[in-house]
Formats: sequence, structure tokens, C-alpha cells
Amino acid sequence: MKNYIKTYLQLVCIGLLLVSCNQTDEKKLAINTVNTNLNTTIESKVDSLLAIMTLEEKIGQMNQYNGFWDVTGPVPENGDAAKKYDDLRKGLVGSMLNVRGVKDVRAVQKIAVEETRLGIPLIIGFDVIHGYKTISPIPLAESASWDLEAIKKSAEVAAEEAAAAGINWTFAPMVDISRDARWGRVMEGSGEDTYLSSKIAVARVKGFQGEDLSAHNTIAACAKHFAGYGFAESGRDYNTVDVGTSTLYNTIFPPFQAANEAGVRTFMNSFNELNGVPATGNKYLQREILKHQWGFSGFVVSDWGSIAEMIAHGHAKDGTHATELAVNAGSDMDMESNLYVNELVTLVKEGKVDEQLITDAARRILRVKFELGLFDDPYKYCNEEREQSVTGSKEIQDAVLDMAKKSIVLLKNENNVLPLKKEGQKIAVIGALANDKTSPLGSWRIGADDGTAVSVLEGLKAYSGNQITYAKGADLVYGQTVFARELDINVSDKSGFTEAKQVAKQADVVIMVLGEHGFQSGEGRSRADIDLPGVQQELLEEVYKVNKNIVLVLNNGRPLSINWADEHIPAIVEAWHLGTQSGNAIAQVLYGDYNPSGKLPMTFPRSVGQLPLYYNSKSTGRPNMPSPGEVFWSHYTDVSNTPLYPFGYGLSYTTFNYTNLKVNVVSNNTVEVSVKLTNTGKLKGKEVVQLYMQDLFASVTRPVKELKGFELVELNPNESKTINFTLSKNELGFYSNEGKFLLEPGDFKVYVGGSSNTTLEAKFTLE
Repeated sequence: MKNYIKTYLQLVCIGLLLVSCNQTDEKKLAINTVNTNLNTTIESKVDSLLAIMTLEEKIGQMNQYNGFWDVTGPVPENGDAAKKYDDLRKGLVGSMLNVRGVKDVRAVQKIAVEETRLGIPLIIGFDVIHGYKTISPIPLAESASWDLEAIKKSAEVAAEEAAAAGINWTFAPMVDISRDARWGRVMEGSGEDTYLSSKIAVARVKGFQGEDLSAHNTIAACAKHFAGYGFAESGRDYNTVDVGTSTLYNTIFPPFQAANEAGVRTFMNSFNELNGVPATGNKYLQREILKHQWGFSGFVVSDWGSIAEMIAHGHAKDGTHATELAVNAGSDMDMESNLYVNELVTLVKEGKVDEQLITDAARRILRVKFELGLFDDPYKYCNEEREQSVTGSKEIQDAVLDMAKKSIVLLKNENNVLPLKKEGQKIAVIGALANDKTSPLGSWRIGADDGTAVSVLEGLKAYSGNQITYAKGADLVYGQTVFARELDINVSDKSGFTEAKQVAKQADVVIMVLGEHGFQSGEGRSRADIDLPGVQQELLEEVYKVNKNIVLVLNNGRPLSINWADEHIPAIVEAWHLGTQSGNAIAQVLYGDYNPSGKLPMTFPRSVGQLPLYYNSKSTGRPNMPSPGEVFWSHYTDVSNTPLYPFGYGLSYTTFNYTNLKVNVVSNNTVEVSVKLTNTGKLKGKEVVQLYMQDLFASVTRPVKELKGFELVELNPNESKTINFTLSKNELGFYSNEGKFLLEPGDFKVYVGGSSNTTLEAKFTLE
């Protein structure tokens, strides 16, 4: 292939020899180096390539462009697209994003490999967040499974399908911790808890990257957004972040550190500022913590346009200044600011940017390209037969269905309304979401086609024993009200209520599918209110007047405030946005063919006014009412401090009992904990056994509870099992405000149970 000639022969035989042409000994040394490099380490190959690259070509590797023209159509002749195309042909583009499908990827790769001086292949990035074409549940929903193997498998099949479409790099997983349900991007993460999120980060990184990054069915992962993005004030996307160092070291950093230790090959910095400095230009985050202290060897990519956005932040004077700040801070690749390729050469020549920083950034990017095997075969991800056979395959469909069922959380089930009888009943299905084949795909599924999800109505009709009648009730409003007007949607239209009440009157059971549209959460989709949008709450109350036997199925990308439903509706199922197989998964749970085992990865508030709300809060100096009627303690006057549903909460069609909690202090950095779990119900089921710890006093105050272990256990009726946990120094210690890991003596409590509000406890002391 032409790239072999251009990259290896030109790289080594010409480049290194030219460097040493005036001295015979150096020429012999170069030749020996060449002969070794062809069969030795990636580092040596990277060094050889860098030795013959111009400054402009190194900077080109740091430049990422979004797909900017129809790659199978005519070449752009003028304007911005023409300039970008010219840069691509000159070797001034190192990566492209949002180019997908074997045909298009091959076309852009062919230009990079066969028309540039050195033939360096592109790395092709894409937002493979929870699937490519076939969609798994949104990440927050997957996290509700607490099933690390299933989550890893979900990332594996997503990588396989994306790689078959020519993609070799995903901008996932998002490992931001967030405690505020108003933030739309909670759907893209793993929730509020650092321990759980760290475990899931590792599972997703290993799922995407596999054991061999050079395999044709794996892709490079990206830990994002570094750092603090999930703590945006007021839950408003892109907003300011202001946190203390204790939160930074103990809550925000650990999932990123876990991803790094799992071998993630790229990081993405975040839009927000931290301590007054935008993350994109934050040297402390990128150079001191990530690259120096953690030893990260991959590369850092900016978020979309975030380098230029430092001007709006008030941190950079102009684009030139923003470029200088970003490169010096350690941001290796510029995503769509178009600044590096235009500004860096001048900055280096003026001495404002050290060329060694450019070389280091290019080295990191080339290293990942070599690890992906792109230099061995730049078209390895461009096999049309594999694309056709893999995309939407039965194996992938089965995997996303399994993940969807495991993601469902049973929130309420009074009088055992669920599971439904499979025959002889009249069932009314109400709600626009019940018959929607696009919304269940959720947000961040840009590779999928609209209308490809199995709707709840379709899933229910797959069971033929009952009579099912459907009524929409009301249109679903999503986005801003002005957006609804553009879609010609009447945001207050209740004309469908009459039909909904009529079918409900005649039904034995009513299934109401309510919640948010899939596009109502995600990036840029923060909400000031987190109740049921539009007239859905009124619809629910009107239907309840004629038939109280309701099963409420929630479709949503964030925790919602559903106080009225919790008080009145007998059965509530949290079904999130579950992806392609959504309807089948929901139906199988409702009919009892799958016993739900999900647990909430985020706290559900009673009111939006409680936000941010999270289980692992600090005690404060006045945590409890000192005497009846006392007002001077930490509380609200109009709503309880407690959540509607706590972190880790979730029911089953069976019941579990926890007994015989024991603690054994083996040493000052090893504590063993055991508990007996018994299935006391009539059905086989799974339970997520959760261990929480409280450090009762410390040099830096610790939360009232912290998750420190969990295990997913399946038991038959009346079966018991002893579950064992070991707490090591990693679980027993914490970080000081200066980032030093501490393991202090003192008194501790452990709590074990089925949610964060468990009361089964034991004490121990570390000397």
C-alpha cells in the first residue's frame, strides 16, 4: 500500500538519513536505527516519524476538524470548506469527527494517507455514547443496573458496531460526578457517587478498548470532562464551577484517575472554569495532575470550540492568546476552534510556545494512532462486508435488550399490582411516549435512525393474552416552549383527555407512559423544573379519577419530582430512555418475565428546591432538630430534608432480608465485613448488596455515608448467602485538601443493605 512507502520508507530511509548525511558515523547509526525501528517498539517508531516532521506537520496532528463536505461529492472550491480540504491534503489535519460509514471514512483516510507528504492516517472520532446504530440505554440508566459486566458488554458491542462503520475513537465515557438533576448531562454519566462511577468508568473503558486496541473491533475511549463539569452552578450547562479542594480530590478526581489506571487513551477537558481558570487552559489540571502526577501517556482533546471560548470566559484576550494558554496548559488537540493550525507556528517562532510542547503533543497523538494499528493498515476499520454483517446484528440486539432489562428500577408496587397477568385482562395504555419509536433512543445517539426503537405499545402487544387499547391523551412537549410552537404543538392541549379517560374506565389496569422526550435531557438541556413536562401531570390526575389501578412507567433522562404520583399511584417503574429494545424490555419486566433488580444511581428529590441533593452529604453543625418546634437547625420550613427516593433504592418482585452483620479488623488498613442475605419472597431475584462507611471524626470532615463496596447477588426463594467485603486502605482513607492520601485512626461505622438509607450498622476502630 502507498502508505507503507510514504510512512516507513520516506519516514526512515529518507528522513533520518538526511538528518545525518554529512557524517558517515551518524549515517550508519541512523541506518541501524531504521532497521531496528521497523520491528521494535511504538515509541521508537513515533520518534522516527517525529524526526522528519516539520513544525507545521506536528501542529497538523493537533488539529481536528468536523466533517465539512460531502466526501463522496465534489471537492469544495472556496470558503471555509475549501480551506479545510486544503489543510487535509497538506497533512495539517490529525483527526476528523462526525465522519461515519465505511465509504466516507475510507474517502477521507485516502486523502490523508495517499495525498499528503508523510501519509499519516487520521484518527476518526465520534460520539458513541451508548451505542452507535443500535442503541443501549442511556449511561445513567445503565448505571442503575450496578452490573459491571453488563455495562462492559454494552460498551463492547457499541465499539464493535462503531468500528465496523469506520470509527476508531469515541468521546466516552463521561465520568463527571453530578448531584444536580437540573443538569441535562446527568443522562450521560453514572450519577452522584464517586465509588460507583469509578467502577463503571473502568468497565466502560475496558469495554470500548478491549484487550487489544489494535483489533478491528475496539476503539479508543475518552474520559471526559476534565474536570468539574458536573458541578455547574444551578445545574445550568456550561456554567461556572466553584468547588473546594476536598470535593475536587475526593469526589471529582477519582473516576478520572480510575479511567487512567484502566488505560484510557484520551481525555477531554471541560467547558467550565475551575478556581477562576477555564479547564481548557488549566495547567494545574492537565500538566500537573493528569500528565505529571497520574502519568497519563495518551492525549488531551479540547471540547468543541472550548479553546476559543476562553475569550468569552474573560481569560484570553483573543484567539492567539487562547491558543498560547491552551497549548501551554497541556491541551493537545484542538476540536473545531481552528486556532492551533492558524496560530501555533507564529507563537512558536515568537518564543511564546516552546516547540518541545508541540512535539510532546504530536507524540501523544501519534502514539495512540500506532496503538490503534492505523499505521499498519489505515483502512482496517473500512471493511464494507463487516459493516453490513455487524450493524444491528442479533448479538448486538440481544446485548442491548439484556442491558435495558437490567437498567429498569421498580420504585413502587403496592398490593403487588406488578407483574401483570398475561391473559384475561383489559389494559389501557395511555401517553404519547407509549407509541413513540424515537424518544426511547434518548439523547446522544447521533448514529441511530429515528423511528428504530421498539415502542412500549409494540412490546406489550407482543403478549397476545390481554386486550390492549391505546390513547395518546396529550402531545409530549419537549425543549423550550418556543420550540414547541415551531413544531406546531399546543403546549396546553387537553383535547385528548376525554378519550384517555374513556379507555381507562373500561380497563382492568391502566399503563401510563409519561416523562421526558429523549431530547429533553442531554447537553444544553438543563431544566429549572424537573416535574412531568406539559400537561402530563394533569392527564395522570384525570385518569386516576376514573381508574386508580395505574402502573406509571417513567421515560426520562434525569431524576424527576413525582411527589403526587408517589402518594397516589400504586405502581411506578423507572424505565429511563432504554434504547432500541426499549419496548421489549419494559414489557418483559411488566409481565414478570424479568424480575427488576435496578437501583437508583441518583437521588430523586421531593422538590427542585432541594437540589443539589445527594446521599453522601456532610453532617453540618446542626443536623437534627434539638427539641420539638425548634427552628434553628439545618432544614426547610416547607419540605422534608429527605429525598423522595434515595440513592441505591430499588424494589424487586421478591423480598430480601439482611442479618448477622459482622466486622473484623484484620489490621489498620484491612477490615473484613460480612452479612447474611436471604430471599424471603416467592420468586428468584437479584439484589445489589451495598456497603456504606462513615468516618466519625477526621482531620477533614467526611460524609455521613459513603459507598465503599457492592455485590450483585442472585438467590432462589428461601435461599441465603453470606456476602463478604474487604475494606482496604483505598476504602478506609481519603484525600487531604492538599491532595495527599490519608489513612487516619479513629472510629467508624459500616452500614449494609439494599439502599443508602439502610439502618443495619456495626462499628469498628482503627488504632
